[in-house]
Amino acid sequence: MSTTLDSPVSESKSAGGMSFMLRALQYRNYRLFFMGQGVSLIGSWLTTTATAWLVYRLALGNPLLKAAMVLGVVRFAAQIPTFLVAPIAGVMVDRWNRHRVIVVTQILSMLQSAVLAFLALSGKITIAEVVGLNFFQGFVNAFDAPARQAFVVEMVERIEDLPNAIALNSSMFNGARLLGPAVAGLLIAATSEGVCFLIDAISYFAVIIALLLMSATRPVKKIERKHPLHELREGFRYAFGFPPVRAILLLGGLTSISVSAFQTLMPMFVEDLAPASHGAKVFGFLGTAVGVGALAGAIYLASRRTVIGLGRIMAAAGVFMGVAMAWFAITKVLWLAMIMAAFTGLGTIIAFAAGNTMLQALVDDEMRGRLMAFYIMAVMGTAPVGSIIAGWVAVPERLGKSMTVQIAGAISVLAAVLFMMKMPQLRALVRPIYVRKGIIPEVAQGLQQASEVTTPPEQ
Repeated sequence: MSTTLDSPVSESKSAGGMSFMLRALQYRNYRLFFMGQGVSLIGSWLTTTATAWLVYRLALGNPLLKAAMVLGVVRFAAQIPTFLVAPIAGVMVDRWNRHRVIVVTQILSMLQSAVLAFLALSGKITIAEVVGLNFFQGFVNAFDAPARQAFVVEMVERIEDLPNAIALNSSMFNGARLLGPAVAGLLIAATSEGVCFLIDAISYFAVIIALLLMSATRPVKKIERKHPLHELREGFRYAFGFPPVRAILLLGGLTSISVSAFQTLMPMFVEDLAPASHGAKVFGFLGTAVGVGALAGAIYLASRRTVIGLGRIMAAAGVFMGVAMAWFAITKVLWLAMIMAAFTGLGTIIAFAAGNTMLQALVDDEMRGRLMAFYIMAVMGTAPVGSIIAGWVAVPERLGKSMTVQIAGAISVLAAVLFMMKMPQLRALVRPIYVRKGIIPEVAQGLQQASEVTTPPEQ
């Protein structure tokens, strides 16, 4: 039986299926993090939705501005710091206490939302201020994202439960997305965007308190540290010198570029789907539809018992996502647009979470922060490229919004097909690592417990 990057395995069902899917919640630290972050993420989705609608509304009110270009610039400002800073942030995350890093980043994020709320509620907020605050938040995210990804392994005491913890993180993120956009749309229609920002700022208290309540994390193995630039070069050579890791990063980056075009231009499609008086509500419901699909994808990943087979699943998800995006771009029917938005969310979360899990399975802990930083750079850092290009070409004088999103979908499909074509070579390189870590032999013997293994504490 071939059990490598893209090979399926038999996944037996246990009697306690639901408890199996929630097994990472048995750990107190992870349970605290899950609950606190779950509350905070709902607030974050309120801000994400409200920011896009606020900018779109302000751009429409200024005849000198092109809405598509402004939306692209705002998302570019929020994401470009991750691309620029994430690699060195990953080096520092490997050196610093990850728990403390997350506490600091959450406090800074709370302050950013509070300032955004103050300016919006005063009625004097400008697009330039939104761009500046988004840039600041992007800088914070450059440290927060790799720290959170690397911190998961410290909260989960049994390493075989790591894939489930990663999948539950995705479920939490997209469960919040299920509520956040819809609530934001209703709040904007009833009050204003500023109320969404204020609720977001308050919601950060939940995750900050949860972090402070955690018991001391397990001791980290002492590693002789080198100069930060040397460690950065080590991380770069590992990330882009090993073909399987490089392929996952490239597929994640191309997928991110394409889906960012869809996310950036989504407010502009509202005018084709609903009357202007219902625009904010419809925009919120479209965001919720994406969340429904993404949550379904995260639940599916949480139900899996092994890292084996995720390569093929990641590629298939990229194809599925690209087709759904293109179909969304051409439909004028609201219910069909919501279904395609949900399918896009489904494909997106499966592709990104599967890539995350495979990388976590391959990497040693001393390199984890750096590799996660490169993955964050690939997924979040390349998004501003898609946002700014989409905003520029989607104006009516060029390609227009529909053709732009269709091309973005085609890019996702093409990248996924190329990844599939490379799988035989990638499988041969991954197999020795899985054998050395005990994944393939234990799966081949049909040991249920071993089929959940991803990464042991040491190589």
